[in-house]
Amino acid sequence: GNRRSRRRRGRDRDRSDRQPQDQGDREPQFQGEPVPVEGLLDLRDEGYGFLRTGGYLASGKDVYVSLSQVRRFALRKGDYVSGASRPASSSEKYPALLRIDTVNGMTPDEARARPRFEDLTPLFPDQKLRLEVAGDTNNMVARIVDLISPIGKGQRGLIVSPPKAGKTTVLKQIAHSIETNNPEVHLMVLLVDERPEEVTDMRRSVKGEVVSSTFDRPSEEHTQVAELAIERAKRLVEVGKDVVIVLDGITRLARAYNLAAPASGRILSGGVDSAALYPPKKFFGSARNIEEGGSLTILATALIETGSRMDEVIFEEFKGTGNMELRLDRKLAERRIYPSIDVDGSSTRHEELLFERIQLQQVWKLRRVLNALEGGAGLELLMDKIRTTKSNDEFLAEIAKAPTPGA
Repeated sequence: GNRRSRRRRGRDRDRSDRQPQDQGDREPQFQGEPVPVEGLLDLRDEGYGFLRTGGYLASGKDVYVSLSQVRRFALRKGDYVSGASRPASSSEKYPALLRIDTVNGMTPDEARARPRFEDLTPLFPDQKLRLEVAGDTNNMVARIVDLISPIGKGQRGLIVSPPKAGKTTVLKQIAHSIETNNPEVHLMVLLVDERPEEVTDMRRSVKGEVVSSTFDRPSEEHTQVAELAIERAKRLVEVGKDVVIVLDGITRLARAYNLAAPASGRILSGGVDSAALYPPKKFFGSARNIEEGGSLTILATALIETGSRMDEVIFEEFKGTGNMELRLDRKLAERRIYPSIDVDGSSTRHEELLFERIQLQQVWKLRRVLNALEGGAGLELLMDKIRTTKSNDEFLAEIAKAPTPGA
């Protein structure tokens, strides 16, 4: 039995050596100058976390935040924390946080009293995010969307598109319009599994935050970036801000979860794991207009007609969850009609909350005119009329004067 006890002693000895690596809560006395740091807090399941100082992805410069600090200051994932850190000691991998100065721009005491996102009351969107930029008559997307499927603060919108129908251009123009007309809104563009040149293009055309994970990165990275981005948005909404997330796209995010998630054993058709659809649904479902102030708007693209059974299953899952849908049409895109928006298939639920009563009547009249036309004729007519008028109000006033078809 002597050998067994010796082996156990060896194992215990190894365990005591490992202890300092955990960077326990016993802070060693640190002499020297603290280094100022700021970054996004990314929490692990075990309760401790790291301040991501270089954006949304892990890097070597991240700062360790201990479990006791997280509990003491009631920190949450996605908080933007600024404070001071000390360099890593010989047995540690990361520098550690010494003190916290602000959390999301508030003092730590103020941050402790804020409400939880889950406890806030969701409402229908009732404040319109105007996309039409005064004086910019060329922004066709903005004017068509304002008429056909208006976006409110707190909208959960799907942009449904086949490949090569110009969805990224539509997204870019929508993002540009939102930040031009609504400077109070915090805009985040989230590009998941996207081509690197698209990311650069978006960075150059949008002033807001562009968060990206390109297709050459592992799928775990896509999901981590998306989760930290949505948590960051929730933290901003908790303090009463209006946040807009433009996501390209929800199909690729669901695919990433399908690859990264542990197998549940229940596979749907198309090779989709049933457990993999829950996280992107939770992401998309976070969009809401908050009664207590603030809102989270999410506009996400969904791919259809790709020839992949998986994409069809993912789209079917998301089809009924949004309250605004903008459809792009492949046939129109093939005829080189841009923006190739399917006017009949695009709509917003409860649009009466976003239009004034007279406007609503005029928009419904416009719908009746367009629905009577086949194929792309409706869109072409709409675009011609938009080109000849300076603003949507002028356009609707012209419609009000025109005789109603079929009356």
